[in-house]
Amino acid sequence: MAAEPVRVVAAACDGACRGNPGPGGWGCLLRFEDGSVRELGGAAAATTNNRMELTAALALMEELRQMPLHPDLRLRTDSRYLIDGLTKWMPGWKRKGWRTASGGPVLNRDLWEELDRARLPGLSLAHVKGHSGDPDNDRCDEIAVAFSRGGSPDLAQGPGSGSPRSAPEPAQPEEDALDQPAPAALGQLLTRLEVADRFASGGYALTAAELARLVEQPLARLQERQAPWIWRDWRVSPTSEGRWRLERAEPVLQESP
Repeated sequence: MAAEPVRVVAAACDGACRGNPGPGGWGCLLRFEDGSVRELGGAAAATTNNRMELTAALALMEELRQMPLHPDLRLRTDSRYLIDGLTKWMPGWKRKGWRTASGGPVLNRDLWEELDRARLPGLSLAHVKGHSGDPDNDRCDEIAVAFSRGGSPDLAQGPGSGSPRSAPEPAQPEEDALDQPAPAALGQLLTRLEVADRFASGGYALTAAELARLVEQPLARLQERQAPWIWRDWRVSPTSEGRWRLERAEPVLQESP
């Protein structure tokens, strides 16, 4: 007697982009009843973060179409853009001939139309906060970031592969620490550094409150500063309008205490 097919019990996806636009990547994860995991991912040379989020969801839906699904399955994502587009905005876009409420063309229409065709009856979307310690979301982000950086991460192959990726394992001995994925705090730091680089390259100005959140310093301390100072790899300089600008610092400069 043939064995019953293994159902998918959890699904997640995420996208990443360096530069927005810039090189991007996407990642997906499917978790099965037998504890095994199937992972998917890919890259694009010139794209945006939103396109990678949509591409990841599309790849996941097309994969799920071929598999038995648990009735409680939900697609987990940290993209409000994806969720709102599929559940709130799309009917209005269609009525207006793929125009937004302001009359402009809907961005990424090609992917939205493919997602609309790939919808699975009964499959709902659930929002999860990014970089919050959710293991499946963190793994999808890890895959997407790796592809965006030109990497080729090892991907689990699913039931019968012989090498399933199961739920998070207990902490490894100290000597194996370098083989473990980076902790969530480092992922959050990387996001802040990429945001800082984007502000610097674009010449954008930040308010004191926005800068305090970026560099994780008390607002009162920033308000006391009058001269340029160094934060990590950036020179932070006041503007005449009471805002702050970031620019890449020379390597010889040291980080301000």
